Amino acid sequence: MASHGLTYDGCNFFRQRLVLSTLSGKRVKIKNIRSKDDDPGLRDFEASFIRLLDKVTNGSRIEINQTGTVLFYQPGLLHGGPIEHDCNTQRSIGYYLEALLMLAPFMKTSLKATLRGVTNDPSDPTVDLLKSTALPVMKKFGIDGDGFELKVLKRGMAPGGGGEVVFTCPVRRTIRPVQLTDPGKIKRIRGVAYSVRVSPQMANRIVESARGILNQFIPDIYIHTDHMKGPNSGKSPGFGLTLVAETLNGSFLSAEMASTPQGQGDPILPEDLGRNCAKLLLEEVYRGGCVDSSNQSLALLLMTLGQQDVSKVLLGPLSPYTIEFLRHIRDFFQIMFKIEVQKPSEDTRKGGDKILMTCVGVGYSNINKTIK
Repeated sequence: MASHGLTYDGCNFFRQRLVLSTLSGKRVKIKNIRSKDDDPGLRDFEASFIRLLDKVTNGSRIEINQTGTVLFYQPGLLHGGPIEHDCNTQRSIGYYLEALLMLAPFMKTSLKATLRGVTNDPSDPTVDLLKSTALPVMKKFGIDGDGFELKVLKRGMAPGGGGEVVFTCPVRRTIRPVQLTDPGKIKRIRGVAYSVRVSPQMANRIVESARGILNQFIPDIYIHTDHMKGPNSGKSPGFGLTLVAETLNGSFLSAEMASTPQGQGDPILPEDLGRNCAKLLLEEVYRGGCVDSSNQSLALLLMTLGQQDVSKVLLGPLSPYTIEFLRHIRDFFQIMFKIEVQKPSEDTRKGGDKILMTCVGVGYSNINKTIK
C-alpha cells in the first residue's frame, strides 16, 4: 500500500478518522475492528455512517472484509446537494450530524440533508444542542448565510426514533482565522424542555426544577417548552432538557440531559433531570472557555483549515475526545497546536484552568468550488 495512506487499529474515534480522511484526501485503513469480540466487526450504526459519507461524496472507494473487521476508505470529492439518510437508531442523529457539520462547508454544492432517526438520547449530543452551540461556533469562522440552519421537524426519542431534521449549509471557499480569547461573563441562559408521548406537564416540571437552581445566579432565564404531538412525536415516550448559557462576547456553553430510554434501566423523575442538568451547566460554565466541551474538536478543525494566519481559541480543559482529535489532526494535516495553560487569577469567579490553543491554518481552500 502506498506510503501516503494511514493505518489505525480498533473501532475508537471512527468518525474522526473518516472525516479527516475525507477532508485531507488521504486514504485510511482501519483494522482489528472489535476483532476480539464475540460479535466482531463494524456495528450497524457505523455502517450507516459509511453510507452517509458515500452519499455526500463522489467516487469514494470503500472496502470492508467479510467479517467487517477491516475497513479501507479512499475518499472521493465532497459533492453535497440534497441527500436523505435514515440514521441507524443505535445512535442519535447528533452522531451523524457532528460529522456533517465538519464537512458541509467544503462541498461542491450547498448541502441539504434530511436525516431521520433518534433526535434525542442520553449518549450523543442532541439536535437541539448542536443547533444552539455548534452553529454559532461555525458562524465565528465565517460560515454563515441565508441557507445555514438546522430544523427539527419531528422529535424521536430513543429507542424507537421516528424523528426528522433538516440541515442546510452554504459552501465556503475559505475559512477565516479567529481570535477567541475572552469569553466574557454569562449574561443569559436559554433552554428548551421537550416532551413527547408523555404528559406536557413533564416539561413544566423540568423547567421549574432547573430554574430553582439557576435563578440563584442570574435573573435572565428563559426555558421554552416544546411538546410535540401526533405524528411529529416519534415512536417512543421521553423528555429532556437542553440548556445554553450565552456570554457577553457571544460564546455559548451548554449542557443537556434526556430521560432514560424506555426499557433501558431506571426511569428518572423530571425534577431530578431538571436539577441535574442545571448542575451540569454550572460545571460547564466553571470549565468555561470560548467554545464548550462538546464543540472543541469542531473549533480546532476549523482553526486547522483556516487561511494561513494565526488562530487562537481559549478552551476549558480538553476532553479525552479532543485530545485524540489533536493527534489525528497532526496525522492528517501535519498541524501542531501551541497549547498554553492559563491559571485563573485569585478571583475565584473565573472558574477552572483554561487552555489557549494557537495554530497557523493550512490555508485549506475548497477545491470542489474551483472546478466548474
